[in-house]
Amino acid sequence: MSTALESPATAPAFQQVSAARKAKNAFATVLVWGSFLIAVIPLVWVLYTVIANGIKRIPFTNWWTQDLSTVLSDEVGGGVLHAIIGTLLQGLVCAIIAVPLGILVAIYLVEYGRGTRLARITTFMVDILSGVPSIVAALFIYALWITTLGLPRSGFAVSLALVLLMIPVVVRSSEEMLRIVPDDLREASYALGVPKWKTIVKIVLPTALSGIIGGVMMALARVMGETAPLLVLVGYSAYVHWDIFSGGQASLPLLINNERVSNTMTPGSVGFDRIWGAALTLVILIALINLIATVVSRLVAPKKK
Repeated sequence: MSTALESPATAPAFQQVSAARKAKNAFATVLVWGSFLIAVIPLVWVLYTVIANGIKRIPFTNWWTQDLSTVLSDEVGGGVLHAIIGTLLQGLVCAIIAVPLGILVAIYLVEYGRGTRLARITTFMVDILSGVPSIVAALFIYALWITTLGLPRSGFAVSLALVLLMIPVVVRSSEEMLRIVPDDLREASYALGVPKWKTIVKIVLPTALSGIIGGVMMALARVMGETAPLLVLVGYSAYVHWDIFSGGQASLPLLINNERVSNTMTPGSVGFDRIWGAALTLVILIALINLIATVVSRLVAPKKK
């Protein structure tokens, strides 16, 4: 019987990276950075243009605290309080309707409808709805809400059109967040005898809540900048109008269009400054909403122990 110990297997010697692989890596790096710059340059250009042209009106206090009911269209003064309130009201009503519907549809697709015919039809319809232009959604609500039912043009009709644009984004983002919740959490809950609906409410939704909030805010930011539903479904109002169910109601995109029609667009004119100021105000408003959503998402995110 031999007592000699077998020599351990030696590790393979490190092979230097070939010149061809280094060239491919350098080419891919340049391609990625080039694509990044191509995407960022237009964004920076747009932001610079909006800020440079809109900052002239933003610092004035009356810009945030007054409406345009007491000034003429070509008269210096006034503010966009009425448009800010209208934008927030229409977006809030839209979110109240679209967010529960979108999250419930996502829960059905992920938790209950896997492989069923109804789930496939629902997914197909969500895909179609996500590609519907805003003007088509506005015309549909106009035909149903105003022509068929005989109800007046209003901010609520705008919110209904925005719901059609917001639901598919909420469904898709919520669906993806629910899918990344580990199945081990569900199975552990089922093993303890917890019903499926309570598992979804107590475990699945809280785990995915931070991502769902981010998706909802992304959808809300998209619909708040839509213009076509405003042009079709509500009239412009130069004063603060709280009643969303009747009468004209301003919003920041509608204010921009009204100033474009009512005034000359020569640089330095009243209409020119108001348009760019309203555009910058809309950017600031959406940025604040996203910032709040980010803070809330971090607060509700599951804590690592």
